[in-house]
Amino acid sequence: MLQTTTQLDGAFEYLKKVGGEPTDAAAFEEAAGVGVVVTPEQISAAVADAIGSKKEQLLEDRYHFNTNLLLAPVTKALKWADGAAVRAELSSQVEALLGHKTEADLAPPEKKKKPKAEKPKPAPKVEEQAAAAAPEEGAAGTADDPYAFMPKPEDNNQVHTTVNFSDGSVMRIANSPAVLAQHMQRTGGKVVTRFPPEPNGYLHIGHAKAMFVDFGMAVQYGGVCYLRYDDTNPEAEKQEYIDHIAEIVSWMGWSPWKVTYASQYFAQLHAYAVQLIKAGKAFVCHQSKAEIEESREQGLPSPWRERSIEENLRLFEDMRRGLYKEGEATLRMKMDHKNENPNMWDSVAYRIKYVQHPMAGDEWCIYPSYDFTHCLCDAIEDITHSLCTLEFESRRASYYWLLDVLDTYKPVVWEYSRLNITNTVLSKRKLNRLVTEDHVHGWDDPRLLTLAGLRRRGVAPASINAFCREIGITRNANVIPYHKLEHHVRLHLDVNSPRTLAVLRPLKVVLTNVPEQHSSTVQGATLPGRLESQAYDLPFSRVVYIEASDFRLQDSKDYYGLAPGKSAMLRYAYPITVIGYSTAADGSISEVAAEADLSFVAGGGKKPPKGVLNWVAQPAPGQDPEHAEVRLYDVLFKSEAPDALGDSWLEDLNPDSLQVVQGAMVNPHLAATAKAFDRFQFERLGYFSVDPDSKPGQLVFNRTVTLKDSFKK
Repeated sequence: MLQTTTQLDGAFEYLKKVGGEPTDAAAFEEAAGVGVVVTPEQISAAVADAIGSKKEQLLEDRYHFNTNLLLAPVTKALKWADGAAVRAELSSQVEALLGHKTEADLAPPEKKKKPKAEKPKPAPKVEEQAAAAAPEEGAAGTADDPYAFMPKPEDNNQVHTTVNFSDGSVMRIANSPAVLAQHMQRTGGKVVTRFPPEPNGYLHIGHAKAMFVDFGMAVQYGGVCYLRYDDTNPEAEKQEYIDHIAEIVSWMGWSPWKVTYASQYFAQLHAYAVQLIKAGKAFVCHQSKAEIEESREQGLPSPWRERSIEENLRLFEDMRRGLYKEGEATLRMKMDHKNENPNMWDSVAYRIKYVQHPMAGDEWCIYPSYDFTHCLCDAIEDITHSLCTLEFESRRASYYWLLDVLDTYKPVVWEYSRLNITNTVLSKRKLNRLVTEDHVHGWDDPRLLTLAGLRRRGVAPASINAFCREIGITRNANVIPYHKLEHHVRLHLDVNSPRTLAVLRPLKVVLTNVPEQHSSTVQGATLPGRLESQAYDLPFSRVVYIEASDFRLQDSKDYYGLAPGKSAMLRYAYPITVIGYSTAADGSISEVAAEADLSFVAGGGKKPPKGVLNWVAQPAPGQDPEHAEVRLYDVLFKSEAPDALGDSWLEDLNPDSLQVVQGAMVNPHLAATAKAFDRFQFERLGYFSVDPDSKPGQLVFNRTVTLKDSFKK
């Protein structure tokens, strides 16, 4: 008889390991501690040993000591001891040692002073590889090992799931010891995962999380990960998408062990379908899609469900030979049409499509469904952990039903919450509408959270992987604030992006005490204050340009820009003081006159002004600085949850999600060296990346992120 929860846990562990195999009564009783008697004397001795190991600390802390720490060694030594009896004996012996509680024991413990924190060290350089997402060394835990809760490959003979049928029967799915042993021999006991995108669209940040889960787990445990294209629907698949997926996976820093296609297993999948028919578990059906849906709603079987095996084999071969039109016949699995789980309602295994396949060409006119293909490809490739998002949880029964009926190896299936982020949409259908209806400028528009869009915006893959690591791998449905992603983007760019000076909306400043033909340079720094910083030349001349917002007519206490009679520092150069200004016909400021303190030397004794300005000078007298186009991006939707708006979600588009600034100015060294996707910090302005639209003499920059979090708290 099982008398304690510990015994019950032991029994469950045994049954999980046995799986579908027959149980051994003696082994079961041993695993559950049946018949084991733990005497009070044994409990007393074990408790005394535990107290003795911590006696000094216990005498010092008295009743403020956490006595739960003493329970672990006792329960380890006496696994089947009654928990209540152990706790009672522990309480009794502690009281015998310490005596009754005093007033000091009842008072809250004094807080121990924390040691002063050391000054933070400079951030290390972050590599743009998926290695940035790899765990740091240290104690086990979710931060160091996000996959620690997953079962090990050698434990993959436990019960994976239980399928309940409408007739009251139950199928308990597990690998037999023999099947698991064969699998372990083929894999060498390694973790084997797969990233299985459908090649019918562009990858988004949700796929980045999936890559982190699939590739990341393989990296964590020295295993391997397949990149498998789930290419079973030739109507939606294109070579363009196949190429894009391979490119993005590589850009994200992941290296597939093998690149495979579901289509390369078509012959093997067809053989499995024939095997299913021969087992009496599949039939050829002539219901239309609408008729199938109607019969499912009514809980009715297909009129062709009870065909003979011979007839089904012949008709399925007719399907393969192209003797039916599209929609005239399907192969359906004979599962349980009355099951409470709709995914068990005799799902379609094969349908007819007279469409050229990107990989298989015109070899096949029957194509397997996702429900038939996915689990069998996992089994064929010896996947140890089949990881997917929670919307596939209800398909777990059909996944394991098929593998069990065909008597194949069965991977562990585990579902995690899909990634949702505020102020955006990630559904493939909605992304497609945004692109095809020209609400954005293509799949790589920087306002989209497609991975192509993030790359174009200037986001580094290391930032995305770090973001995925922080949000973790859980089953809790939640929405991640957009600013959390921006935090990781900003963190990486701060460490890695060289600094430069630029001006977005220029205002001309004439330095009246600088000769008209004067031309010199001052030294800027790519990473100010760091050992790896490099100097670069900044032209300095009579005419410089500052941000228009850095000059105003009315000064104020909290304003550090220029105003009449006020001084500010040109970054890396000299203090300047306003002595006059000119206005245009509309009353706006058109030009500022100022004097520069050319005698100023940094660190030379003179105190510089508080205000420091970004600026760009004419590279030579009378020659305009290099102009550039700058695209300032904001969130695509005004509300945090556009998906919750139903059919009106497009009305929530943010009209200010893109502002294009023409006539921005950059320094000659930047214009001469910048190439597509290079990232920079424009000092005081934000982080920017060179857009692929750039041409010689016509640079285009995308603002990746602002210098500080601009989201409302």
